[in-house]
Amino acid sequence: MDKLYWLDQIKLQDRAKVGDKAFHLGRIMQRGYPVKPGFIVGASVLRQFLETLNSSEALVADLPYSSLHLDVDNWRQLQQVAGHLHQEIIAATVPSKWVNKILEAAKEWKTACLIFRPSVAIPTATHQVGNISGLLESQICRCDCEAIALALKTTWSQLFRAKSLLYWQRTGIDLRQINLAVLVQPIENALASGLLNSNSRGWDIEATWGLGISLQQGEVQPDVYYIQRETGVVKERQLGNKMLAYRLDDTPADSLALDNTLVADLLKSSQQKQYALKEEYLQQLIELANLLENDLGTNYTVEWTISEEFPTPKLYLTKVSVPQFAVSNTHFLKGIGAGTGRVTATAYVVNSLLSSEQLPLGVILVAQAIAPDWLPFMQKIVGIITEQGGLTSHAAILARELGIPAVVNAKDATALIQTGANLLLDGDRGEVYRVRKEDAESQEVPLITQATPKHKAQSQLGNFTTEPLVSDSPILLSAHLPMIATQLLVNLSQPSLIEQVQSLPVDGVGLLRSELMVLTILEGQHPNSWLSSGRKAELLELWSEQMMQFVRAFAPRPVFYRSLDWRSHELTSFSSNVPSSQQSMLGERGTFAYLQNSAVFELELEAIAAIQQADYNNIHLILPFVRTVEEFSFCRQKVESAGLTQKPQFQLWIMAEVPSVLFLLPEYVKAGVQGISIGTNDLTQLLLGVDREQGELASSFDERHPAVMSAVAQLIKMAKSARIPCSICGQAPALYPEIIDKLVEWGITSISVEPEAVSRTYQAIARAEQRIILEAARRMGNR
Repeated sequence: MDKLYWLDQIKLQDRAKVGDKAFHLGRIMQRGYPVKPGFIVGASVLRQFLETLNSSEALVADLPYSSLHLDVDNWRQLQQVAGHLHQEIIAATVPSKWVNKILEAAKEWKTACLIFRPSVAIPTATHQVGNISGLLESQICRCDCEAIALALKTTWSQLFRAKSLLYWQRTGIDLRQINLAVLVQPIENALASGLLNSNSRGWDIEATWGLGISLQQGEVQPDVYYIQRETGVVKERQLGNKMLAYRLDDTPADSLALDNTLVADLLKSSQQKQYALKEEYLQQLIELANLLENDLGTNYTVEWTISEEFPTPKLYLTKVSVPQFAVSNTHFLKGIGAGTGRVTATAYVVNSLLSSEQLPLGVILVAQAIAPDWLPFMQKIVGIITEQGGLTSHAAILARELGIPAVVNAKDATALIQTGANLLLDGDRGEVYRVRKEDAESQEVPLITQATPKHKAQSQLGNFTTEPLVSDSPILLSAHLPMIATQLLVNLSQPSLIEQVQSLPVDGVGLLRSELMVLTILEGQHPNSWLSSGRKAELLELWSEQMMQFVRAFAPRPVFYRSLDWRSHELTSFSSNVPSSQQSMLGERGTFAYLQNSAVFELELEAIAAIQQADYNNIHLILPFVRTVEEFSFCRQKVESAGLTQKPQFQLWIMAEVPSVLFLLPEYVKAGVQGISIGTNDLTQLLLGVDREQGELASSFDERHPAVMSAVAQLIKMAKSARIPCSICGQAPALYPEIIDKLVEWGITSISVEPEAVSRTYQAIARAEQRIILEAARRMGNR
C-alpha cells in the first residue's frame, strides 16, 4: 500500500483509484461543502491483497469462465462459490503495515469508531455503474488494529458475494476491471440522518432519528418535507413512523449488543411523534440544496447526517449521486408504493383481461383494479399501476409475492397513460414518470434478483429495465446468520417461486394462499362449475398436485394451507353464478360459505388427505374468516370425516381476523382449535371500520394503530395462556418491520411474510431477540 488518498486532495486523474463515491464526495468537499474528512485505501490495495491468497486470485481472474463453470442461475452453486471466496478473504491476514498506516492516519481524528465506505469505479465500462448501494454496504468498526483489518476484509469480500457476482454478470461487467476502493472516515452518533432528493418538481427531504442505517434498511418510515425550489418554502410536512434509532455502542466490545459497534434503541412514544429534523438544520439543508444545483444540476440525491459534536452538532453530507437518466415531468402520477423497486418499461393499459394472448411480455400493467383471477396474466408483467387499492389490496399482495414494483391508488392512471408509453415506475416512492424513449432505450439491463423462468424470458426482450432489487434478494442473507428462536415462515401461492424460496432461512410456509394457488389451474371456471360438470376427479388431481409441490419442496418443514376465502365480488369473471352480495366487501366468505355449500371445501379436504396418504405429515389446515364457534365445529366435523385427524401430526388452526375471536378464543380452543394465525389485514379493516381496498383511506388504514396492536398483544397473550401456537401472517410485519420488536417481546410463536421481506424480517427478529437477551443480562448484573 503505497499511499492513502485524502478527500480534500483528490484529483481528476485519481478517479479510477478512489472510486466514484469518494471522487464525487471529494470534489464537493473541495468546493466548500460540509463533508467529513477522510482518506481512501486505493483500489490497487485489493489487488495486492488478492495476490497473497492461495486460490482466490486465480478463481477471480477468469470468473465466470473458470473450471467451476459458474452458472449464476444455479443458486446453490452461486452460494457455494461466494461462500468459499468470503471465507478465504476473511481468514487471510492483512499486512500489519497496512493496518498500522490506516490506524495512524485515523488517530488524528481522535474518534472511537470508523466507517468504511466501498467506492467503485469501472474505467472500461461504456456506461455508469448503477445503484449498487445494496450490493456493497458500509462497515462500522472500532478504531483498533484488529477491527480495522476485519472491516477492510469484510468490505472487500462483498465484491464476491453471491448477489454481487450475479449483478456483475447480468450487467456484463468484467469482474477483473472493477476498481474497489475503500473510503475511511470518522463516525460519531447522529441526532438525525436522511436524504435530500432534487428533481424537476422541487426538493424532498427525508429524515429519521439517529444514524441513517434504519432508513437504509427500510426499518422506519421517515419524516418527509416537500420544498418549493423557487422560494425554499416548505409546502408540506409528513410525520413518519420512527420506532427505532441506531447509535454507536458505548459498552465493552464483549457485550451482548447487536454487534460490537451498533445498538438499535426503541424510541419513546413521545419522541416518535416528533419530527427528527430541527428547523435550523432543515433550513441549512434547503440552502445546501440551492447551492448544489450549481454543481450537480436539478437531478441529484445526497445523504446527510447531523453529527453529535461538542459543543454544537454539525450537518455533513455523506454521499452524492446523480441519476443515470433524465425523467420528464409529463403526466406525473403519485400513488401508494406497494411493491418495492424501480422499473422502466412500456405501459399496457387495460380495463379487462380476456385472454393471456392479449398481454405482451415485459410491460407495466395499468388498470383500474386487479382481481385475484388475473393472476395467470401477472406472470408476464414487470410492474403494476392501479387506480384503486391500498397496501393490502390484491395488486399489492401479488406484486410483493412476485417481486415486481407496484404503485396503487394512482388516480386517473388509465386516462393519463396510453398503451406504449415509456414509464419509470418507482414502487418505493409510489411515483410514476414518463421517460423519453431515447433514455429508456439507453438503459442497461441490470440485475433481476428473482431468477424465475418468467424473468429469464423477460431479460431477453430488451424493452424493459429494472434497478437492482438487491435489498431483499434471496441471496442477501449471509451464511453466518445469528440463531433466532422465533419461527420465520413465508407466505406463498405460486409454484414458480418454490425453487428460489425453499433455500431461504425459513422454517416453512406459514400461509399457502389457496385462492391464488388454484387460479392457475381453474381455466377461468369456478370450482363449482367443475363439480357440476362431472369433472371432480380431474379437479381433485390438479388441486392435490398443486398443493403437493409445496408440501414436497418444504418437507419436513410445515406447510399451513389456508382453505378458500373468496369474497363474492372478486369472482365476477368466473362463469358460474356468484352470490347475490356482489358488492359486499365481506360477502359470503370464509367458513360461512362452507355452511352454504360445502362441496368445494370437502374437495380441499380430500386433496389434503391424498397428500397424507402419500406419507407426508407436514401439511396443516387454517380455516379462514371464522365468525363463530359453531362455524368452526361444523368444519372440524368435516375434517374428521375426511380422516385428516388420524395423522397425529396434523394441526387445525383458524385465522384470527374477525374481532369476535378476542372474546371467543377460549371457546374455540375447547372446540378443538390447535393454533391461530393473526390476519392483520382483515383485523385492521374490521377494528377500524376502514375498507382495506380503498386507497383513499390509506392514512386511516394503519395496522400500527393502538387498537390493532392492542388486539394483537391480547391474542398472543390468550394463545400463550391456552398453550397453543400463535402466528401472524398479515402484511403488517412485512410493511412495518419496526413492530416485530413488539411481537417478539409479547411472545409471538412465528412470523410469516412475503419472500421479498424475509431478509429484513430475519434481521429484525434477531435484533429483537438480542435486545431482550441484553436487557435480561443487564437486569441480572444489577442484582
